[in-house]
Amino acid sequence: MNIRCFPRKFSSALPPLVPLQLPSPMETHLWYILPNEVKSVALLNQYSELLSPCERENVNRMGGDQLKKRALLARALVRTTIARYQTNCQMNPRSLKFRKNIYGKPEVEWKNDDNFSPPPLHFNISHTSSMIACGVTVNVPIGIDVEGKQRKIKNDIIAFAQRYFSPCEVKLLTAISDSEIQRQEFIKLWTLKEAYVKALGKGFSAVPFKTFTIRFKASTIRCFHLPGNSVSEASEVIVESSDDPKNLPNNWQFALLEVAASHYVAICTEKDKIVGGEANRPMKLTVRKTIPFVEDVCVSGTDAVLVLGGIIEQ
Repeated sequence: MNIRCFPRKFSSALPPLVPLQLPSPMETHLWYILPNEVKSVALLNQYSELLSPCERENVNRMGGDQLKKRALLARALVRTTIARYQTNCQMNPRSLKFRKNIYGKPEVEWKNDDNFSPPPLHFNISHTSSMIACGVTVNVPIGIDVEGKQRKIKNDIIAFAQRYFSPCEVKLLTAISDSEIQRQEFIKLWTLKEAYVKALGKGFSAVPFKTFTIRFKASTIRCFHLPGNSVSEASEVIVESSDDPKNLPNNWQFALLEVAASHYVAICTEKDKIVGGEANRPMKLTVRKTIPFVEDVCVSGTDAVLVLGGIIEQ
């Protein structure tokens, strides 16, 4: 794929982003792109203008056009998403700078300016070959993970689970006799566990999957994913046990979604201490499908977003 940087200024190459208000307390904004729907080479080249030289080099280092395209879209999604939320100045997505914490989790490196008050944004990104997603919160850490529903498990599922999952989770999967249901439940568990580790910001090596258990607790939860604000059945997702006493499992809440009928998306956020962190306080969720600078479609409240687990108010 030809990725090049136009010499003209950013403002003449792309229209301005529509500014958005910051998510409210306990609210998560989820943005996603379907790479197969982005077909314009000219648009991809314009996205490349937004990247830093290091990011562009990393994209071009990818092997194959599809990998380059996904890497480019991921960086463009992060930059355009964060730039929408500037409340006291108009932010050019290209001017954003990033750093990584000691465990490698990306963070925005805001400029040191007495006239600029950076928004308390937290973000996280995840992608597969067919979906790229970015989650945004304020004041509280977030982790997200995306997995395709049709993801193939090369190894024997139970043997694989025994290597990475807790004994309780292995027992749950072993009790499922239907191989397709077993595969789907494995993917859901993996997605939720990945989101939790990413929310902690420490990475897989610092928080091995075996050190905690994801459970689904059946309950009736208000899920506004159907027209007419319907009430439907879902499962509360909880995490039990942790090797880190500073990050107790009950400080975190989850959402498990089916998005675009093709992917599972798990979201994990820390409960907002500012508003009390009540155990049953709903996580508000807004989901938007986007092609940056081309279209933004709010899909919350439609069949494109089905809530499978967690406490969600859309």
